[in-house]
Amino acid sequence: PGLPQFLSGVMSVRGNVVPVMDLRFRFGMKPSGNKERIIMVRYGKEKIGFLVDDIKEILSLSPDEIRNPPSIFKGFKTEYLTGLGKHGEIIIILLNIDNLLTSEEKIRLTESIELLEEKGAGVSKTT
Repeated sequence: PGLPQFLSGVMSVRGNVVPVMDLRFRFGMKPSGNKERIIMVRYGKEKIGFLVDDIKEILSLSPDEIRNPPSIFKGFKTEYLTGLGKHGEIIIILLNIDNLLTSEEKIRLTESIELLEEKGAGVSKTT
């Protein structure tokens, strides 16, 4: 209760309160109905979890494997893109995490984390 609408919830990671954002909700998509995963991302000084459909692989891309996104990308707002990665024959959409939240949402996110930490978040501490 009281969390901004763009957050799905919170979890405790090594004693720290971490907000979780559902990317399907953020992009106006329906829930997948499948088992989802959480990717932890460092966002400024904070950490945030992104609820995603699946994780196929974790890899590093060299600069020569990254291209600028096309100006028109069907079904996706290009302001959310950093670029397109090419790894072998696979094309990877690279999200611009800075644009996932508006300035107001970033402030509300920080305030929410501080409030939850003060109240103990009602989250069990796990390691």
